[in-house]
Order: sequence, then structure tokens, then C-alpha cells
Amino acid sequence: MFCNRMSSIIRLAAKQQQEQQQRGMATLKAISMRLKSVKNIQKITQSMKMVSAAKYNRAERDLKQARPLGFGTKIFYEQAEIAAPSEEPKKLVVAITSDRGLCGAIHTGVSRNIREALLADPTERENTKIICVGEKSRAILSRLFAKNMLFVVSEVGRKPPTFNDAAKVAIEIMNSGYTFGSGRIVYNRFKSVVSYNVDQLPLFDKNAVLSAPKLSVYDSLDDDVIQNYLEFSLASLLFYSMKEGACSEQSSRMTAMDNASKNAGEMIDKLTLTFNRTRQAVITRELIEIISGAAALE
Repeated sequence: MFCNRMSSIIRLAAKQQQEQQQRGMATLKAISMRLKSVKNIQKITQSMKMVSAAKYNRAERDLKQARPLGFGTKIFYEQAEIAAPSEEPKKLVVAITSDRGLCGAIHTGVSRNIREALLADPTERENTKIICVGEKSRAILSRLFAKNMLFVVSEVGRKPPTFNDAAKVAIEIMNSGYTFGSGRIVYNRFKSVVSYNVDQLPLFDKNAVLSAPKLSVYDSLDDDVIQNYLEFSLASLLFYSMKEGACSEQSSRMTAMDNASKNAGEMIDKLTLTFNRTRQAVITRELIEIISGAAALE
């Protein structure tokens, strides 16, 4: 009977040792899988950082060529002292974003600027239409201002914006049938690799330009010339703001991927340390059990 009892104790101890080994191996396997997953994520973020760096260099070169178009139109509005007509309360807001994410809060800043302005004044909210260039702004603004949406421009951000793209948006605005006294283009203005600001450009219709007090400074401006210039200036402002937004987006994505790679590296170090400690604990426990079993048999 004593031998049967000892056999039962030995079998129970062996079973417990096997379960402990299985638990230890399961923990090590889970940590190993997590470690492998984080390493793969780090490779992806590092690759995306390199791609964004190349795209950023090109976007910065293109932005230098596009800036005179935006500055020239803005200076014309300022020198002619063009103001929104008081008899036309309707306004237009154009949000310049893109369809792509993984670039920090760059798209959220544009949407927040528009959202706060419309929520602060209920009258302006009723008289304002919104045009979203990019699905990111549409996803945010459509929750509160679905009735204010005029139209949405998709497939933005996959390729660098061109003047032809801006001209298509301008034509769509003019063919929409919506008349407005004034408006603004809300976009991200690029400052440096790690800095950008949410800025805006003014928009005016033909009546506002014709009623400008200092329009007489510019000679030979009949209705056809002003109409043609307004069409060109609208496309120019859209093109300039899209270039500013694209450059800001690439620099922000490059910074975001760099931070993600650093965070993944820190997590890899912590998981590696946890894996080594867990493996050492399993080995130590197994050695203690072997030594204890050998000492019990002596």
C-alpha cells in the first residue's frame, strides 16, 4: 500500500511538472509571437518613413513653384480691398485634406477649425456650404454637418496634386449652382519638417470684386476679364493650398512613422528582456525539480 501511495505521489508530481513546463512554454511562445509581430511592424514603419521622406523632398520642391500663384492672388485681394458683400450672407468653406491617414492629427486640425467656427455661430452654420477635398475631412465633418455638404472630392493624396486637379475642383464649384458672397479655403500651411499651421485663404465672387473700392488701380478690367481672372484665381488658390497640404502631410507622416519605429524599438527591447527572464525562470525551475527529484531518490 505504501508503494502504491508513493507511485501516486510520483505520478502527481510528474503531472504537475509537465503542466508547469507546458505553462512556461505557452508563455514563452506567446511572448515570442508578440516579439515577432512588433519586429514586423517596425520594418513596415521604417519602410513607410523612407517612402514619406522621398515624397516629402519632391513635395517641398513642388511647393516652392506653387507658392507664387497663391501669394499673387492673395495680394490682389488685399490691395484691391475686396470685402464680402453684406447683402449676400451665403458662404463657402473648402476643407483641403486627403484620403490617406497614418500622418498624425494633420487632417483633424483642418476639420476642427471648420467645426468650431460653425458651431460658434448658428446663423453662419445655416448659410454655409462645405466642400471636402479628401475623405478624411468628410468622415469628420459629415457627422455634424451632413446637410451643409455641397460635394466631396475623393481619390486625393495617392499622387502629388497637379494644377489640372485643382482646375477640376474649381470647375465643379462654378458648375454647382451655389452662389456665395465670400468663402475660405482651410488648409495646412507648411512651416518646417516638424511644424505646420492651419491657415485659410479668402474666396470672393464676382460682385464682391466689382464693388471693391480700389479696383480702379488695375486698368482695363471689364466683366469678362474679371470673370476669367476669378476662375483662374480660384484654381490657383486651390492648387497652392493642395500643395501646402501635401507637403505638410508627407512631413507629418514621416515624423509619425519615425516615432512609431522608435516606440516599436522600445517595445522590442522590453519584450526581449521579458522573454529572456521568463526562459531563465523556466530553466531554473526545471533544474530545481530535477535536483530535488534526484535528491529524493538517494
